[in-house]
Amino acid sequence: MGVLFESCVDSLDAALASVAGGARRLELCAHLDVGGTTPDPGLVREVVDAVPVPVFTMVRPRGGPFVYGEAEVDAMVRDIRLMRAAGAHGLVFGALRADRTVDDAVMRRLLSHARPLPVTCHKAFDETPDLLAALDTLVTLGVDRVLTSGGRPTAAEGMAMLAALVARAGDALTVVAGGRVRADTVAALIWQTGVREVHARVIREPAPADALMRERWRRDVAALTAAAKSAPGQNRDSPSD
Repeated sequence: MGVLFESCVDSLDAALASVAGGARRLELCAHLDVGGTTPDPGLVREVVDAVPVPVFTMVRPRGGPFVYGEAEVDAMVRDIRLMRAAGAHGLVFGALRADRTVDDAVMRRLLSHARPLPVTCHKAFDETPDLLAALDTLVTLGVDRVLTSGGRPTAAEGMAMLAALVARAGDALTVVAGGRVRADTVAALIWQTGVREVHARVIREPAPADALMRERWRRDVAALTAAAKSAPGQNRDSPSD
């Protein structure tokens, strides 16, 4: 099937346009202006019922730093239960200590409530001081995926580290490249790093959208998915969900 494209969305309109454009997984969030927070369970149910692809949901109580107090962790546990009850196919979360290393104690607690759903560690990972050590921690915890730009502002700038992470992870964890991934950069990104999954927020205008806007969104997503398919080596299978 080639490289999997995951579209980051915050509305039903954006979800439908993304799937029509070829996205094979969605990350559903609220408040994308702060990097994403936990979406409303009602929206999760609506999107899950409307699309034929997996819907992963963000679990994040607020924007800002990824260091969480006990009450916030309790809130994340409650949100995990709500997301699961709403039909989410996977969950996206991350937590750091004050020194910016992965908070394995918090992650272990969240993972225990998330299973058996697959879990992606979000871009909190890019704030850690040693990405390879952080990757090893995630592998030990049993996290399924990590979303990363290789510690740089964009995935294109982080290609060398992304390649190192892909090599280090092997089959133990899937590295998902994200960070301003665009149609004119995605083929080189895939070719030079070996990633099998990419993530982007293509749709940025707020919903609701009229028919013309939904069609433009579909074309924008289709352009990125077509560019990803043009990367060399697309005869290999991508990981399944």
